[in-house]
This record gives sequence, C-alpha cells and structure tokens, in this order.
Amino acid sequence: MAEPGLIEVLQALADPVRLQIVGHLAHVGEVACGTVPVPVSKSTISHHYKVLREAGIVQVRVEGTRRYHALRREDLDARFPGLLDAILCVGDDGEARTYA
Repeated sequence: MAEPGLIEVLQALADPVRLQIVGHLAHVGEVACGTVPVPVSKSTISHHYKVLREAGIVQVRVEGTRRYHALRREDLDARFPGLLDAILCVGDDGEARTYA
C-alpha cells in the first residue's frame, strides 16, 4: 500500500480533535490509547486514531492488551519537510499554540 499523499494528511489534520492528539503526541511522545486529554468518547477517539493511522501520521504498537500511539515525525518530515512544524505552531486564531 502506498503512503498517503499530502491531501490525506491535511484532511486528517484539519479536525481540531485530531490536531490536538497530534500536538500532544509531538509534545510527550508515545502514549497509551485513551490517555490523550480530549473531550470525546472512547469510540470517537478510536475513530480519530484510525484516521491518523490511515493518513500515515501516527503508528501503533500493541503490547498485551494495550495500544500505544506515536507520531511518525521522521516519516512526515521526510515526505513533507516543515509541514508538521508549521501546522503545530499556529492555532485557529493565528496565534502561537502550546500543548500540555
């Protein structure tokens, strides 16, 4: 299967919840599924992770019954240099964004 293109990546990052997930992963690294502080149900966050995986933005690692997600930063930077930094540093209001 070919890597998703720029349109798929941008569509995945266009959702505020997915953007928050990506920002959190960029800040803290690998996390267990469900530990990112977003105001959505477990099934909805699972859907968001699926979209991010299919767009090639995150990778999953299974350990026992837990699923860990990590940002595919190196892959994204190689395919689309500077894109992730540009998207993560600017908020919806055009101001610099910070992630907890």
